[in-house]
Amino acid sequence: NPVMFVVEITAALVTLIAVSNATGFQPVAGPSGLGFQVQIAIWLWFTVLFATYAEAVAEARGRAQAATLRRARSVTQAHRRTADGSLELVGSAELRRGDVIVVMEGETIPGDGDVIGGIGFVNESAITGESAPVLKEPGTDIRSSVTGGTTLTSDQLTIQISANPGETFLDRMIALVEGAKRQRTPNEIALSILLAGLTIVFFLAVVTLRPFGAFAGTTVDTVALVALLVCLIPTTIGGLLSAIGIAGMDRVARFNVLAMSGRAVEASGDVDVILLDKTGTITYGNRLAASITAAPGVTEAEALTAALIASAHDETPEGKSVVELARKRLAELKVPAGTDDEAGFKELVGTIKEDIPFRAETRSSGVRLASGQLVLKGAVDAIEHDLDAALPPMIRNETDRLSDAGATPLAMRQDGRIIGLIELKDTVKEGLVERFAEFRKMGIRTVMVTGDNPRTAATIAREAGVDDFIAQAKPEDKIAFIRKEQADGHLVAMTGDGTNDAPALAQADVGVAMNSGTSAAKEAANM
Repeated sequence: NPVMFVVEITAALVTLIAVSNATGFQPVAGPSGLGFQVQIAIWLWFTVLFATYAEAVAEARGRAQAATLRRARSVTQAHRRTADGSLELVGSAELRRGDVIVVMEGETIPGDGDVIGGIGFVNESAITGESAPVLKEPGTDIRSSVTGGTTLTSDQLTIQISANPGETFLDRMIALVEGAKRQRTPNEIALSILLAGLTIVFFLAVVTLRPFGAFAGTTVDTVALVALLVCLIPTTIGGLLSAIGIAGMDRVARFNVLAMSGRAVEASGDVDVILLDKTGTITYGNRLAASITAAPGVTEAEALTAALIASAHDETPEGKSVVELARKRLAELKVPAGTDDEAGFKELVGTIKEDIPFRAETRSSGVRLASGQLVLKGAVDAIEHDLDAALPPMIRNETDRLSDAGATPLAMRQDGRIIGLIELKDTVKEGLVERFAEFRKMGIRTVMVTGDNPRTAATIAREAGVDDFIAQAKPEDKIAFIRKEQADGHLVAMTGDGTNDAPALAQADVGVAMNSGTSAAKEAANM
């Protein structure tokens, strides 16, 4: 800030003059007294401190971009296998390449490594943004690799650590976040040039007063010249820039937006490209039941009832959505069983004798009824394996159609009989299509970024109505896209909610973190 820099220099100069006169050490001659000099010095330092304090208040919360990532790196616990085969509890920072650890269901994987034992599903949404858990098993290049910070959602895995501290995914994220640089807004650049120009002009004008005064036989006091200079240059604008930013932060707070700096509010008005993370931002982040299709020879009511029974004790978001959809549709069909009301639902659940939990080996889950019947839902090929007859062509065609559309089909069977299909899909949030249309009218381009495969990404992009999409994106790809757009003169906003979004949020001119996201994302963002 050129204006405040000049004020700071003049404040130091006046202070030095006042101290010299007060102590008698090389006093400066002039018509002004010591009281005048002290008063001017106080006002100048007050102006500097006001501007500095306002800037500190506006930017302080944005300085903790990597703090949560560091905490995640240091506090994650690991069950490390010792030489005698027992397990010891250690912090993830103590793990070294070659160590063997055991991760239980529901635990966070503490470091990068390769699966050497067990089969399980890992939730990698924090890294790839893909909502569906990924199967991990030993012996394959893709399926055996796991990343620290992801979560094991089923079974148990034995993992050999492949990265030392400082070389893991979390460490790369910290380096990316800390290395990100935001560009200044066009308004900020233009205003800086204007302020610098005015400051130089008035500085030259004030400096010439002293020789003119000497030529006229008049002594012009240095402190008075300093006071005149500070009054002439746009000190108010320079000093109030941060205060104005704080006022903008308060304004957006009325719309449930917490701005971490005034510059973020200002930059928002100039944004012309918005990069949106798919999972948790455009979509809800969990695969939810979208439809239940009956197999040939099965009524819709039978298929809905089977889906309801198979998911009655499933506490996952997917299972709860199946129950909600099945009960809603049964109510619309007015099924005599009364499964749409609480009494009928409890009666139906009462027929369950045993829960069959999801396992990576079977890739299915369900229940055994008191009558001995087995009702299961799971991956189509896993369910097909135990059928009494071949999979009906209609079911196979519907499976292919759902997969091509980016959805996840689950088959249902009752003993050896196919019952139908459940469609799970990552649902686009309400109102986004209209909002993106508004952005388009304003000249703002929307780009969806996701770790999903191109086919799934294209489907979600069409449903959401974004202008473009980037599939199978890694954190480095997001930063590369933002830097390319910034190099082309665009101002970029990034919205996200995952740890993998933190570097891009830090790099973007406006980083908008969803409040439902991770702490790392919220600390890396400026809104």
